[in-house]
Formats: sequence, C-alpha cells, structure tokens
Amino acid sequence: MSLDNAEDSTMYRVVMNDEEQYSIWPVYREIPLGWREVGRSGMKAECLAYIKEIWTDMRPLSLRRKMEAEEVKATPAGD
Repeated sequence: MSLDNAEDSTMYRVVMNDEEQYSIWPVYREIPLGWREVGRSGMKAECLAYIKEIWTDMRPLSLRRKMEAEEVKATPAGD
C-alpha cells in the first residue's frame, strides 16, 4: 500500500455514467455532469472493492448493445 492510500481519510461515493462505467468521487465535491450516485459510499478501498465486485463487464453500454444487436441479426430465424 502506498503512503497516499494509508493517509487518505477522504470519504468517497461510487458514481456511474450513462455508459455504465464506474468511478469514485469525494463526497464533499459536486458530482460532475454525466455521472450519478449508485448509493454506495465509504473509504476509498471499500468503494473500489465494491466496484470490482459489481463491474464485471468493462465494455461500455453502447458497445454491449451494439454487439447484442449484431448477434441477434446473425442468428438464423429458426433458432
């Protein structure tokens, strides 16, 4: 663990954007446009552990949707 993490007493909140990408943001700062809270806050390590647990598909939402649509088009109608 780095010295920075050992001394970091900042409370963070987990945020997510429209592409369902996650990040952490200090609770004392206004959330940037395009991001929203997901209801989880705590110390940095706690928030990062939560993100690691729930963010299992790193692809942006738009890419996942495009790939799903292409998969549907490629599937024969009889399947």
